Formats: sequence, C-alpha cells, structure tokens
Amino acid sequence: MSLDQYEVVIGLEVHTELKTNTKIFCTCTTEFGGDPNTHVCPVCLGLPGVLPVLNKKVVDFAIKAGLALNCQIAEFSKFDRKNYYYPDLPKNFQTSQYDLPICVRGYLDIEADGEQKRIGITRIHMEEDAGKLVHAGATISTSHYSLVDYNRTGVPLLEIVSEPDMRSPEEARSYLEKLKAILEYTEVSDCKMQEGSLRCDANISVMPKGSTALGTRTEIKNLNSFRALQRALEYEIQRQIDVVEEGGEVVQETRTWDDGKGITLSLRSKEEAHDYRYFPEPDLVPLVISREWVENIRKTLPELPQARKERLIAQYGLPAYDASIITGSKALADFFDACVQDYPEAKVVSNWLMVELIRLLNAEDKDIAESPITPDMLVGMLKLMDKGTISGKIAKTVFEEMFKTGKKPEEIVKEKGLVQISDASAIEAMVEEVLAANQKSVEDFKAGKTQALGFLVGQVMKVSKGKANPGMVNALLTEKMK
Repeated sequence: MSLDQYEVVIGLEVHTELKTNTKIFCTCTTEFGGDPNTHVCPVCLGLPGVLPVLNKKVVDFAIKAGLALNCQIAEFSKFDRKNYYYPDLPKNFQTSQYDLPICVRGYLDIEADGEQKRIGITRIHMEEDAGKLVHAGATISTSHYSLVDYNRTGVPLLEIVSEPDMRSPEEARSYLEKLKAILEYTEVSDCKMQEGSLRCDANISVMPKGSTALGTRTEIKNLNSFRALQRALEYEIQRQIDVVEEGGEVVQETRTWDDGKGITLSLRSKEEAHDYRYFPEPDLVPLVISREWVENIRKTLPELPQARKERLIAQYGLPAYDASIITGSKALADFFDACVQDYPEAKVVSNWLMVELIRLLNAEDKDIAESPITPDMLVGMLKLMDKGTISGKIAKTVFEEMFKTGKKPEEIVKEKGLVQISDASAIEAMVEEVLAANQKSVEDFKAGKTQALGFLVGQVMKVSKGKANPGMVNALLTEKMK
C-alpha cells in the first residue's frame, strides 16, 4: 500500500521560552550565551532551604498567548511537580502544570491546500526549562563524559499542546509557522529557533484509510527548525508505513531526529503521565485569575498576523500571497510598514522584500532583524530609480552592495559610478553602434519579429555596462528601425 492509502495523524507540543528578564522562580537573568553555570542561584539549583517566588510577568505572558490563540483562561490554576531523574534537572523534578493548566480549548487557523483549516489547541501551561547537556564527543553514545550547563534551568516556558488535527507534514509546518508568528507579534517570546527558544516535539501515527482505530504513535523530540520538523515527519511517516506493510508493529517510543543522516532514531520507550508521579507543588500557592486581570491583558493585544494580512490587502491592494509572506514574520511586516510610510508603491516594496531581501538573508542564514539593509536604505534606493538616477538592473547591484557593506545607496552609486546615462546624444551613439553591428536583428524586427527588439536593447545595455536608461534605449531603437 502507498502513502495515499494511509491517514496520517499528527499533534505538536511546542515549547517556547518567554521573553522575561528573569527566570520563573528567581531573579537570575535569562540572557542567552553567558559562560556556563554563571546565571544560577540556590533557587534554580534547588538547594535545600530555598523557596520559589513566581514571576508575575510569566503569568501575564501565558494569559496573553492564550488570548491570542483563542483559549479559555482558567480562573483557578496551580503548579505541579513532574518527577524524573536526569543530569540536567538539579532538583530531580520540574515545576510544571498538570491537571489545571492556565489555558485550555483554543484553536489556530492555518492555510492547508489553499483552504483554511482549524487546528485545536488542547492546553497551554507554564513550566521551567531544564539545563543543557554538552557531550564531550560528537554524540552521547561516542562521549566518555558529558558536562552540564545550568544557565537555562528555571527559564520560563510555555508548552502549547495541539489536538492531533494535522494530517500531513505540510500542515504541521504551517501550524508551527503561524504559531511562531503569533508569539512574535504578542512579544511573549523572541522565538529564536537557533537558540532553542522555540522547539517542538511531534507525535505521529498512521492508520489505513477508512479505519477508526488510531495507530500506535511515536514522539520525535526537540525539533528546532521548520525544515527539521517537515523532514522528520516525512521520514517517520514512511518508516511507520513500512513497518506496518511488512507485518510488524509500531513501537510506542520516543525518537530523535538525526538531521545529518535524515533519519529518526529510537531514544527510549514512551513515558506515560503516571511515570512522572505528578503531585501539587507545595511551595507555590494556587493561582486565582480574575476577569479584570484577563481583560487588562486583552487590551494590550497587538494587531495579530491574520488581521495585519487583511489590512495590507485592503489598504495597499497587495495580493493575498504577498500579504501572507510579509505578515508571516513580525520583523518583516514592520520593515514593510516602515517602507510604505515614506514610499507608497506597496507592491514595489513587497517585491524587493520577498525576492531580493529574503534571498540574500536565506543565503547567509540570517533573520530579518539581522539585515544590514534598513527601511530608509531601501526607500532611498527606490527613489533613485524613480528619479532615473539608476536603472532597475543597476538597482540590484546597489541592493547587493548595501547588504554586503551596510552603506547608503547614494554613497554606493557615487563610489562606483553607477549613475544612469540619460543623455540622449550619448545613448543615440550607442544605439547606432549596436544597430550597425546587428543588421540581421534589425531585419528580423522589420519583418515583424518583435523579440528582436529585446535582444537589441540588451546589446545597448551591455555596451553601456547597464547604465543606459532602458526606456530611452527602447524608444530610440524603435524610432530608428521604422
């Protein structure tokens, strides 16, 4: 049986680090990149005699995320101890939430096959992050020892658990992209996947189409990029189908994704809730969340991605595709808005962002926030084009140079002598030179082969090293070949 004879069932558990200055239960900094074990204290290390104090900002952010994801906010919530033993967990338990999470029954609408699909969100709960193991070898299996960095211990997390409503790797990727955008827009997380501040676990099972019995699920841990999520799911789905086709049984287990080899590997048998021996956290009082508290947070909600997309379509006439790409990242949408404040040709701006800027950023694996090109620089370059100072072809050269050096467009044009030639006599001389050297193309044009004009324009641009005004070149060629 092939893939299209099976139904895939996918649910995601997304962990996002909150953008607070201090940890969830102590005053240690959450800053990324400090020397190992320097952002720690007796509280986050779980030393005897210390007590946690809940960071109110964490609760505010949890409520804000819940509202943005259409959740019901609990009036009564509590923390629990999740007990397990691992070197990166100094207390031998993680303070989390079990049966009374802060947010429940939400949803997120995604685009799937050109249509809108609603993905249910089971719950959102608060918890503390664990530390980080650093293996002395390439992998844990090839290491003689491992080191532990506890800086991340106690950093506040939200775990966002979806319903198993996704039916393909593409839907799962779309869900994660949309979720990341909402978390960025609400500013509850910076969502820097490369730093681990947004990562997800994927639960997958397969079953023959028409079956009502769900297949045995596996969980893939700690996927930290959209590409890794999609590739891991594609591999695991095919692996499970192959097991079933060969008459075997899929084992319920936790697996890891090896990005280099492009395969999932078994880590351990899948734990159930009772394995963690949850019980209420005795050192923290339960949370009572008033309606007033929730409504005050609701008033701080920004324009969310879907609303912003609809605004860009209505206000600037952008195609839905352009608006989707631009609003998929808050930083990119902010960049766009800053540009159109001073340059009203919205479609021109979106083309440069979607084609040229994203291409250069992807080539260097950079985020829009790291772009050397600012909105002012892009607008300045577009205005040089409008004034006829540079051509569209030269503009691409200027754009790449801005990205490479961070210099302003006017400075680059002056330094490199890129000013467009608009002197009629100079262009006429180049046109006559090209016509004399390409008599066959001239005859082709006169015979009705209009594509010959494009060739001749290209030859003039070549002679002028891309500096000739293309509109004037076109007009002069047409005039002289009448």
